[in-house]
Formats: sequence, C-alpha cells, structure tokens
Amino acid sequence: MISAITGRLFSVTERGATLQVGPIQYELLVPKSDLDVLAGRVGDEITFHTILYLEGDAARGNLEPRLIGFSAQRDKEFFELFTTVKGIGAKTALRALSVPVSHIASAIESRDSRFLTRLDGIGKRTADLIVAELAGKVTKFAAGAPVAPESRTAPASQYSQAELDAIEALVSLGERRPDAERLAQNALASNPNLKTTDALLREMLRLRSL
Repeated sequence: MISAITGRLFSVTERGATLQVGPIQYELLVPKSDLDVLAGRVGDEITFHTILYLEGDAARGNLEPRLIGFSAQRDKEFFELFTTVKGIGAKTALRALSVPVSHIASAIESRDSRFLTRLDGIGKRTADLIVAELAGKVTKFAAGAPVAPESRTAPASQYSQAELDAIEALVSLGERRPDAERLAQNALASNPNLKTTDALLREMLRLRSL
C-alpha cells in the first residue's frame, strides 16, 4: 500500500500531476480544486497523500492501477468517506472535488443538496443520497484546520468568497494560515482588481516566490 509519496513536482495537466521520485516518475490523479495551486509549484518538493485503486473491468481482465494524490491528509480522509456513498466511485469523486473539501462538507452538514448538484457529475438524486448518508459525519472537514485566536491576522468576514478560496487552497498545501492571509492581503494591496480565485492565487504564489 502506498499511503504517501514525496518528490519533485515535474508537471501538472488538466488530468493530474507527475511527480519525480529519484529516477522514477509517478502519474497521479488529483482533485480539480488542487490543480491551479499545483501549477504554481512545479519544481517544488511536494508530499502527496495517496490512494491506490484499480480502474477497468475485472471480468475482462483489463484492470489498471491508478494512484490518486491529495495535498492534505484530511482531503484524503474525506475522499475515502465520500466514496462510501452508493454510486460514487473514485472517478466520480475526483470530478466532484472541483471546490475545496471544506465547502463540500459544509454543504453536506447544512443539508444543502442544491449546492452539491453544482459539483461535476453529481445529480439531484445523488446529492440527496450524499446528504442522507453523510450528514453528521463530516463536521471536522467542514470546520477546517483549527487556528489559535492569536494566529489570526484578520477575521474571515473581511474576505470575499474568492479570497477565502485562495487562502484555503494555500493552507491545504501546507502554508500556515497567517502567512496565506498575509499573502492575500499583499496581493490585493498591489492589485485591487484581482477578483477571481485563480488570479489571486497566481499573484499570491508570485509574491511567495520573491
């Protein structure tokens, strides 16, 4: 069982990432919500928390091993719970994770089926089933990582949703929340016209590399 893998991020595509570990390159499928941040970290050493699964038709003997990589252990744990819902396999779950796990978990806990139907590959019937099976079980994922009061640089209400998404993305990759918030504030100070999560993330990553 490969539970985690560390190496140099070689490349990122719409499908996933390639990790260089010594002379070997590993192809990993990753959640869509991680792709933008990972694209800015090509060349960095990264640890992925992994799940190995077999894709294909066992009856026809054409099973192929696939490695799924998560930037945070809690995202991996959520994925494992998410795929216990009937009808949600690994491929469907990967498509659905197009927004941060904390947002999906929060929608489940608030029984917001409508939000869930906006996720790739999730219809109304499946959304209702997710709520029925997981509500009350994903509270820790909705809450996010605990942050000591003295560590906060600004109240969450100060940020727009796009800004919160950018901050959450960096935190999920191991950045300290105060540092992620500081990068967001500096990016907005240098360019107040950064209105989308993608644009803000790119500027935050640029500032971090200086």
